[in-house]
Amino acid sequence: MLQELTIDDLAIIPHLSLEFDDHMTVLTGETGAGKSIIIDAVSLLAGRRGSQELIRKGSDKLVVQGQFTLPNRPAYLHELDDLGIDHEDGTLIISRTIHRNGRNTIRVNGTLINTSVLKKIGSALVDIQGQNDSQRLLQPDQHLEMLDQFAGKELLEIRSHYRELYERYLQIKSTLAKKQANEQQWAQRLDMLHYQEKEIGEAHLKADEEEQLTAERDRLEHFQQINETLQDVIAVLNGDEATPVLDQLAGLMDATSQISQFDGEYDDLAKSITDSYYNLQDAANQAGRELDNLAYDDDRLQQINGRLTLIGDLEHKYGDSLKDVLDYYEKIQQELAKMEGTADSNDELEKELQDITKQLGNLAGKLHSMRVKAAGQLERRVHQQLSDLYMSKAIFQVKFKTADQLTFTPTGQDNVEFYIQTNPGERLGPLVRIVSGGELSRVMLALKTIFAKVEGVTSIIFDEVDTGVSGRVAQAIADKIKLIAANSQVLCITHLPQVAAVAQHHFLISKHLQKQRTVTEVQALNKAQRVDELARMLAGEKITKLTREHAKELLEMAH
Repeated sequence: MLQELTIDDLAIIPHLSLEFDDHMTVLTGETGAGKSIIIDAVSLLAGRRGSQELIRKGSDKLVVQGQFTLPNRPAYLHELDDLGIDHEDGTLIISRTIHRNGRNTIRVNGTLINTSVLKKIGSALVDIQGQNDSQRLLQPDQHLEMLDQFAGKELLEIRSHYRELYERYLQIKSTLAKKQANEQQWAQRLDMLHYQEKEIGEAHLKADEEEQLTAERDRLEHFQQINETLQDVIAVLNGDEATPVLDQLAGLMDATSQISQFDGEYDDLAKSITDSYYNLQDAANQAGRELDNLAYDDDRLQQINGRLTLIGDLEHKYGDSLKDVLDYYEKIQQELAKMEGTADSNDELEKELQDITKQLGNLAGKLHSMRVKAAGQLERRVHQQLSDLYMSKAIFQVKFKTADQLTFTPTGQDNVEFYIQTNPGERLGPLVRIVSGGELSRVMLALKTIFAKVEGVTSIIFDEVDTGVSGRVAQAIADKIKLIAANSQVLCITHLPQVAAVAQHHFLISKHLQKQRTVTEVQALNKAQRVDELARMLAGEKITKLTREHAKELLEMAH
């Protein structure tokens, strides 16, 4: 549901902020007042292509922002998750900015997206129906999906199972095609992966061993230098020389300790020398321990160099580091498992393909039967709706084109399109070609009344769909729109008082001059104001007491 809409610098609207409620909201006003501009703003949020021509004169950009409640459809929420769009609070805030230089910025809950993604997201939020609109009802490739949704849960569950089998069917066909197209290449790839897996596997690599081996090798290769240095440390600090450093420091430590008794200024000096003595004593002890543990092993050095050479060779072949080699090893193991899983034999794959083909055929046949039954129910429902709209002579049919037994699509073997004959004597033809003018409005409303519940769209917008009708037909259209609004949020632009009267909420759109510029304003009407507006719609400029009474009666009857 559309909760809030904010518009800045779109056409003749400098700024506008609206809040919408559920059920039906009607927008009325004189022609050219800006009603369709509000719908244009919503269209931009639903993914319609933008243009710099929409920007208000004198402005650098236009900004449109809307807040929507999310539809209760798990697949849609998963789609948002895949796009990285947060939706924990159950709302989407869509913001779109079109700059004069052509730059187009779109954000959904703060995440940047492009127009194609917005169109995909917006199609589940808003369904805009207009006199010449090409929405789902007029798109033949959507008719099968609409019929399946109308058929209900059981058919959708069977179709879901069919789709899983169909994916496996495609996978097997692809695998067989690849294997049969180039068995030699397949075998060569398999042999190469086996060789690489064996070569890396037999090395028994460990993630951190290269660093450890390098450190151990450096100690062995520089054994002589380490040995001599440790001996020098011991000799200088605590050796057999006449005046070892530690002995000298011990004397200085005693001497400075004594003079510090005479003057506290020497405390720090005495402490520094004492600390140095004990630190160097620890160093001498450590050097002794290291020297005791120091040993040279030429065999171990050769072993380490050989191991490091092996690791270097593997890194040269399979990556820049030991981690890269181990990652590659894991990757080829997965590829081998996949290849060997499908490499048993072509005969086994072909047998599985035959089994799945049979299952698909059975499920496709079941889907077809259920669709034919649902199509009959849909035809009867549409005929009833058209009869309510004074088109009792119209004929609506769901036409099937079924593929041959071995041809499968993601949805089965059926291709469906809605056909209609609006008047006796005319030919039955595709909905998109036959319907026009006022007939389009009524046929669309008949279908929308039926499909509104199953489409899951949170907001439906009717943009002057009542054009070209009047009298009892106008009242019938009003009743249908009200019926649709019982289950969906409906925003409706209309010039018919019958339609305006059935709405729960009413906005009046008007325009006036402000500083020599045309500005659009929107006013939410109370009951008395609604009576005045309905009277204007009934009588035009001259509103009489009788007209106002008629408007009041129309409003009371509608509710």
